[in-house]
Amino acid sequence: MEFSGDVTPRESSPFINNTDHDQENYYDGKNMALFEEEIESNPMVSSLLNKLANYTNLTQGVTEHEEYENEEGVTKIRVKSPQMGTFIGVYLPCMQNILGVILFLRLTWIVGTAGILESFAIVVMCCTCTMLTAISMSAIATNGVVPAGGSYYMISRSLGPEFGGAVGLCFYLGTTFAGSMYILGTIEILLTYIVPNAAVFVAEKKEGEAGAMLNNMRVYGTCCLALMALVVFVGVKYVNKLALVFLACVVLSIMAIYAGVIKTVIEPPDFPICLLGNRSLQNHNFEKCVKTEVIKNVTYTTKLWELFCDSRHLNATCDEYFTLNNVTEIQGIPGLLSGVIKDNMWGDYGPSGMLVEKKRQSSVPAQDNSRDIYMPYVFNDISTFFTLLVGIYFPSVTGIMAGSNRSGDLRDAQRSIPFGTILAIATTSFIYMTCVVLFGACIEGVVLRDKFGDSVKKNLVIGTLAWPSPWVIVIGSFFSCCGAGLQSLTGAPRLLQAIARDGIVPFLQVFGHGKANGEPTWALLMTAGICEIGILIASLDAVAPILSMFFLMCYLFVNLACAVQTLLRTPNWRPRFKFYHWTLSFLGMSLCVSLMFISSWYYALVAMSIAGCIYKYIEYRGAEKEWGDGIRGLSLNAARYALIRLEEVQPHTKNWRPQLLVLLKLDSDLGVKHPRLLSFTTQLKAGKGLTIVSSVLEGTYMTLGAEAKSAEQNVKSAMHAERTKGFCHVVVSSNLRDGFSHLIQSAGLGGMKHNAVLMAWPGGWKQAEDSYPWKNFIETVRETTSAHQALLVAKNIDKFPSNQDRLGEGTIDVWWIVHDGGLLMLLPFLLRQHKVWRKCKMRIFTVAQMDDNSIQMKKDLQMFLYHLRLSAVVEVVEMHDSDIAAFTYEKTLVMEQRSQMLKQMQLSRNEREREIQSITDESRNSIKRKKSSVVETLKAPNTLQVPSLSISRDMRDDEEAQLITKLGTKSHANLNDNATATPDHRVHMTWTKDKLITERNRNRGETNVGVKDLFNMKPEWESLNQSNVRRMHTAVKLNEVVVNKSQGAQLVLLNMPGPPKNKGGDENYMEFLEVLMDGLDRVLLVRGGGREVITIYS
Repeated sequence: MEFSGDVTPRESSPFINNTDHDQENYYDGKNMALFEEEIESNPMVSSLLNKLANYTNLTQGVTEHEEYENEEGVTKIRVKSPQMGTFIGVYLPCMQNILGVILFLRLTWIVGTAGILESFAIVVMCCTCTMLTAISMSAIATNGVVPAGGSYYMISRSLGPEFGGAVGLCFYLGTTFAGSMYILGTIEILLTYIVPNAAVFVAEKKEGEAGAMLNNMRVYGTCCLALMALVVFVGVKYVNKLALVFLACVVLSIMAIYAGVIKTVIEPPDFPICLLGNRSLQNHNFEKCVKTEVIKNVTYTTKLWELFCDSRHLNATCDEYFTLNNVTEIQGIPGLLSGVIKDNMWGDYGPSGMLVEKKRQSSVPAQDNSRDIYMPYVFNDISTFFTLLVGIYFPSVTGIMAGSNRSGDLRDAQRSIPFGTILAIATTSFIYMTCVVLFGACIEGVVLRDKFGDSVKKNLVIGTLAWPSPWVIVIGSFFSCCGAGLQSLTGAPRLLQAIARDGIVPFLQVFGHGKANGEPTWALLMTAGICEIGILIASLDAVAPILSMFFLMCYLFVNLACAVQTLLRTPNWRPRFKFYHWTLSFLGMSLCVSLMFISSWYYALVAMSIAGCIYKYIEYRGAEKEWGDGIRGLSLNAARYALIRLEEVQPHTKNWRPQLLVLLKLDSDLGVKHPRLLSFTTQLKAGKGLTIVSSVLEGTYMTLGAEAKSAEQNVKSAMHAERTKGFCHVVVSSNLRDGFSHLIQSAGLGGMKHNAVLMAWPGGWKQAEDSYPWKNFIETVRETTSAHQALLVAKNIDKFPSNQDRLGEGTIDVWWIVHDGGLLMLLPFLLRQHKVWRKCKMRIFTVAQMDDNSIQMKKDLQMFLYHLRLSAVVEVVEMHDSDIAAFTYEKTLVMEQRSQMLKQMQLSRNEREREIQSITDESRNSIKRKKSSVVETLKAPNTLQVPSLSISRDMRDDEEAQLITKLGTKSHANLNDNATATPDHRVHMTWTKDKLITERNRNRGETNVGVKDLFNMKPEWESLNQSNVRRMHTAVKLNEVVVNKSQGAQLVLLNMPGPPKNKGGDENYMEFLEVLMDGLDRVLLVRGGGREVITIYS
């Protein structure tokens, strides 16, 4: 078909909006018109691919800051995307953090103290732990885009916000304290080996040297921290530029060490050490390792003599050990081929203050060693043992996260993090293992155990092995520590910023802000403050084990995350890195836990406690996040397994507890009408078992879907406010009756279903314009009975105590009329577990007949409660046979007249009102005529009197009007006498089934003459349904007894009689219940589910 001109005809279709020109341009022709209405929520594949192709992984802070500025109307700042590759972005930071302070300052001491074999074991354990962690981390890092936050992001998205936040904050603290350790290492190198004269504090006595050194570390460390924080504040790009310089120094230092080892084969360096007997001496205060020297046949004492004697003269008094032993000078670096490796193979641990002595060197012991501390010996400054060395060494391998912490600056984090991290670990592991062996093979044992190089003229011990000069190592280690400190101060604030911006820890949100380029300014200040705490500790050996705990905990959860994701086989678990397995992750977890408790069991417990507190805080106060984490998947699998197991067997009576389905009523604004129902649920459940809070909206889901979700959110908010732990479900149904029926039938899953229904009494059922409220209520009662579920109905629920109330005194009264499984006994016990009801006493009332032995019943009931392990006051109430009072007939007459009035459904509203008024007048006149006879009958012998207050209340006009104002309901048929639950006018306390049958048969044959006389006296009562009369008589008498005994109780629990089988008497059933509960503030009607819920057996 051809068309003239340039006009293109537009297809007339209900799926195309012909007026939306922008929308038209969005599509490529009309091929996708079928999906037009969904295009905003479900974009075209081509559009999606275009966005992914143009994705740039900007620093997290940069993007958010630009959006913030745009909202404020400020000119948008264009920030160039960082373009860091694997080498400069991951490999170098990892190398710089790993090859840091421990290698240069403590590795030789660890080798000398632990021996080559144990040191090698320490290195292998730690490096294996980090390698396994790196494998797990690589799998997680390649399973999607990793933005800023690195390790924290990986853990939180894999294990959920609680675990992620707890471990992320622990890792942040570890990284921050690592900065302290590197700064302390920097200052130790500066003051010990470079400019020892720069010390601010100088000890006057030998005992004060350690304290003075710590104070110097604190002063210089604080200054160094301020300088480094300023450099980091200026910008991360300057840190990266400095990193190249610092790493070059590290590489040169490593090369100098290996060159020095090779040099010892050809010509060992000349670093003599002086031994007195077998004790190593500090030789920085003397030049010659001799006691005396002969110059021109004259014997002179040396500087060494003056250190041990009280004068320079030969006849001076000298130290005993100095007198008994000779001095010997040996080479501190004997070389690779010297065979010293045999002496250094095993460890030499000792307490603090132990002298460093050469093995296999002869010496004569002295009797008095009290003054050894004042002599220039080399001592252990701390107690040494294997587990301590593990804790001190482990921080040297903790730099593996340095690259992932700065993942927001990487060009391709998925490729760079695995490759760069694993390569860095492999490189540094090789360096550490070879250094352990080479140090033990080249350096004398007493020099290795000399932590600060006192025996080699205050030289850095590792520097004595280097070629061409010890200063290469000194300068290299100094810059290495500086660079590692800068890297820590760069990574830690970014980590804190990522945690703060996630919003899972409310009080940290201030640290999410930064400069215009995304640099975390506030987080940097916080990091510097925490770092200062580590500097004030001032001891590198004391700070190192603290780091070990935090890092090991982080690595443990990285391995856990990988293992959980692998075992769950979640659909989104598709890492590009394929060289992983869940067994490796579990092995890494085991190593982490082992190393934590090997290093320091009490530090491990403290670190776990901190993580646990953070976890619970985030769980309690933090924002709810759904990140598709593995813990949620693990919970789902565990729940599925448990539900399948639950469905196999019915719960034993000992394990029975009310699993509640709470039926709520919503107001016109979709808010919870009776929030105290949730409070009562909380008090009854105390967070145990299953709670399903539900409600029904009347309509169709297509039209009320949004309202249902809004109502569900309102219910959840009310549950949170009332501290109700459970599930919420709002359904939409064509009518309320079907909705509640569906909930009763289908709520729950598998074996995790409700066994009890809690609802509020429909208090305004008489004033309602239609009959639906009370009809729905009665149908709910019938359905719970058919489903063999318990039913709890709370009257005056708004008067129940809130969770903040504390009932200081009072009673919970249980009226045990019939036995329906023992739920009446169990509920007060559960309520008293909650602090609201804890101080209330429990009272149990039961009803006895004339021929019952009340005393024996009380004893039996007390013994029953004793076996049930329940503490309660028992009281037996006797209800004697009595004539049916005229008041009861009047009550029944008004009830039936109201029912007859409501049968006339064809009348107009005005005609109904006129008929109501006529019936009201007739009832009022009848009541006035019989008022005197009512009072006389109530005062007759053997009759329980109704208080005059109740009579006057029932005689009031407004009460009379309430009885007959129901309009628009269906007609009610007369009750079937054979279907009544109480066949005569007496109230029975039913203890056994046999007794119930006997009582029924005996009483059916009896004829009450008094009642017949009353019928003869009152002709208008003859037409009354005698079943209704007997039921009303039971309700009135029982209500009188309950009010008399329990009107002041905090809560009254009553057996709830069942509804009539003939539905024609439903409205009368509601009247009976109203009379039964009349005059009581807080009532809980309880109907059992048809099974025993409490037992005397263990």
